[in-house]
Amino acid sequence: MQTRIDEIGADMYRLSIFVPEEAPPQGLTFNHFLITGDEPLLFHCGKRKMFPLVSAAVARIMPLERLRWLAFGHFEADECGSMNEWLAAVPSAELMHGVVGCSVSINDMADRPPRVLSNGEVIDIGGKRLRYIDTPHVPHGWDAGVMFEETTKTLLCGDLFTRVGNGPVITDSDIVEPSIVTEDLLNYTSLGPHTGSTIRRLADLKPRVLAAMHGASFSGDGAAALKALGDHYDARLQVALAV
Repeated sequence: MQTRIDEIGADMYRLSIFVPEEAPPQGLTFNHFLITGDEPLLFHCGKRKMFPLVSAAVARIMPLERLRWLAFGHFEADECGSMNEWLAAVPSAELMHGVVGCSVSINDMADRPPRVLSNGEVIDIGGKRLRYIDTPHVPHGWDAGVMFEETTKTLLCGDLFTRVGNGPVITDSDIVEPSIVTEDLLNYTSLGPHTGSTIRRLADLKPRVLAAMHGASFSGDGAAALKALGDHYDARLQVALAV
């Protein structure tokens, strides 16, 4: 495996590892996003076994010791499996996550206490402003959340818009239909009465870039894509209830 590095916005880097064995036969990308500034932030720590690859990629962009913040969407191996490796490698780095994630997992599992973020709290990393937003059970667990970079209007949307395969770095093509196809394949979303509305609320941010963990990032009308995806899950729920 190798890590591909691409700048998808001003001082915002996508560090992507393609794993052909995941989600066969198409394979799956695992994307990590480094946002540089006075206090650089890495969104998605990555799997523990991928730490050598991801950390080497970060080191190609900047010295590791500059890394200040570690964040992720929810407690899962590909999101935070290597968090303690990062904490050991960068003594000044600090984890941050929402109230639920810290309470139910991170306080116990992390080697250093995390910074607890309230819903809507903004972290200014110097040149970039990250807003944390709770999205409980969307797409998975109770602890789920996303981050929105306000200056570039980039939504770090985690597993939303997951797509299999090794596509382009960033696209302006439709990402809704391919993510629905992937949902049919993997059934990765926790479908409930608030799934659609939670996704549609993110459209109010009017993101210009959707930085997905699995698949190409999207450049364009992010609000329209989020509304369409939310509507799809509402329709999917009605079908499930009818069955």
